[in-house]
Amino acid sequence: MKLSALDASIIILYLISTIFIGLWYRKRALQNKESYMLGGKSLPWYKLGLSDASDMFDISGTMWMVSLCFTYGMKSIWIPWLWPVFNQIFLMMYLSRWLRRSNATTGAEWLETRFGKTGPGVGNSHKVVIAFALLACLGYLAYGFIGLGKFIEIFLPWDSVKAYVPFTVAPQYVAHFYGIIFTLFAMFYSILGGMHSIVLGDVIKYCIMIVACVWVAIIAVTRLHGHTLNVPDGWYSPFFGWKLGLNWTGIISDVNQKIKGDGYSLFGVFFMMITFKGIFAALAGPAPNYDMQKILSTRSPEEASKMSGFVNVILLPIRYSLVIGLTVLALLYYNQMNLKDANGSMDFERILPAVINNFLPVGLVGLLLTGLLGAFMGTFSGTLNAAQAYIVNDIYLKYINPAASTKKVIYMNYLVGIVVVIIGVSLGFFAKDVSSVLQWIVSALYGGYVASNVLKWHWWRFNANGFFWGMLAGILTALAFSYFIDDAHLLYWFPLLFALSLAGSIIGTYAAPPTDMAVLKSFYSNVRPWGFWGPVHDAVLADDPNFQRNKNFKLNMFNVVLGTIAQLCFTILPMYLVLMQKLSLAVTVAILAVICTILKKTWWDKLSDY
Repeated sequence: MKLSALDASIIILYLISTIFIGLWYRKRALQNKESYMLGGKSLPWYKLGLSDASDMFDISGTMWMVSLCFTYGMKSIWIPWLWPVFNQIFLMMYLSRWLRRSNATTGAEWLETRFGKTGPGVGNSHKVVIAFALLACLGYLAYGFIGLGKFIEIFLPWDSVKAYVPFTVAPQYVAHFYGIIFTLFAMFYSILGGMHSIVLGDVIKYCIMIVACVWVAIIAVTRLHGHTLNVPDGWYSPFFGWKLGLNWTGIISDVNQKIKGDGYSLFGVFFMMITFKGIFAALAGPAPNYDMQKILSTRSPEEASKMSGFVNVILLPIRYSLVIGLTVLALLYYNQMNLKDANGSMDFERILPAVINNFLPVGLVGLLLTGLLGAFMGTFSGTLNAAQAYIVNDIYLKYINPAASTKKVIYMNYLVGIVVVIIGVSLGFFAKDVSSVLQWIVSALYGGYVASNVLKWHWWRFNANGFFWGMLAGILTALAFSYFIDDAHLLYWFPLLFALSLAGSIIGTYAAPPTDMAVLKSFYSNVRPWGFWGPVHDAVLADDPNFQRNKNFKLNMFNVVLGTIAQLCFTILPMYLVLMQKLSLAVTVAILAVICTILKKTWWDKLSDY
């Protein structure tokens, strides 16, 4: 397919606008380190929430979700618990407030508020969280890079481009070539303008995505009218038993192979594992990536909670309008699509670009491509900003040049940004596909992060030495697992990974003395966490008899349960709407109305409490 002049013009106009955004905010970003990395902590919560949602609305993840929806139908709403997506509910209800009270710039800097600046293991804990953050950032950069290249390759066949390129590109590297070209645009505006330009770019892109996603959903409803989807029994139901119970034999037999390869046939076991892992991952708080940077960029702890809540409301209905819309079109016109990759293998991640390429009208194609390109650029730039923050703030300023001028800090950000992009893109050349990188990030690397980061919030005796050994054990085990275990089975090794990381945390903790009581008192009285803080609470109470402990554990957990149900409703609501499942839609809306009414009293009205 050749893009129409209108579609191409929309895309080119957007790419040019990103350059102007970077140049426009360059001067403001040059003011100081905080302005560059965190937007001066002056941006309102709804803009940051929109930006954070925009960063999560990436090409690679959306391609993956469309392939899941096509394969698993309504049951696909559970699979993103791999991340886990409900960590946003834990953040919304209390963890964002706890994190923002630190006034830190990065997750590594936050550790100083918890463990102090000196003492056993402090230096090592600082280094290991930087190592984790950079591994995660580079993984996300490679993940986005692969998805972008696969996406563009369908719209710009190499045969129509190679005559204008003064060198030869092997067929297996065409996607990588396209990825590099569009990565340069993302790198330009994010490096020049810092957080200010990233947020504005995200807001513009998300407004485009809202229009495009709703338009796709309307087209799907129109095309579906009078037709029935040819899908197996159970596809329309979000409920499941021990086994998945979806049999595509005689419909699209290749899908059975995908289910087998994904490892989700025993869906009940899979669900228990992702829930077990997800709860601990959510209790650990945000990983040191763009999500954490957006929380730290808010104006107050209360606005941090509002921002995390707004992400769920603005992201899920819009994203799943697109996911179900493209899925319906793919099922209606499956026989007219070519889903085979360059090697002749069936690649269901090509559903999204194939549907856009064949079944959407002029104008909408341009808007949707612009939005999805912007999605890549938003995710890429947010991740790049986080990597820059860790290297410049936590390595360069801490160990190399603490007295660096603002000008030097900004130019170091430029240099670091370029180097990080080069490394991330290089790693993309070695990754097999979107799913393999995703599985490694969420099942292996993040699995090693969990134990230490749960304990840091909830156990007073946990110290920097325990944090270092728990993180190190988790990361090394994760790397070893990813080498010896295939991607589809990484999740099922999480209990062992968690146990080894927990053992490293506890042994490391008791191998060194407790954190200085003055540091613990400062952290506890400022952050006000609940958990096992008895000796510290007594010490704070001795200094301030009027101090009140945080007794909101039960209320927070009640709100988390309600919020998770509401999140599922926001996810499935556009699916029921497009598929015209009227009774299910009415029940979903009613549940949402009841939950929102309750949360107004138990969450929104109590944001200033602890």
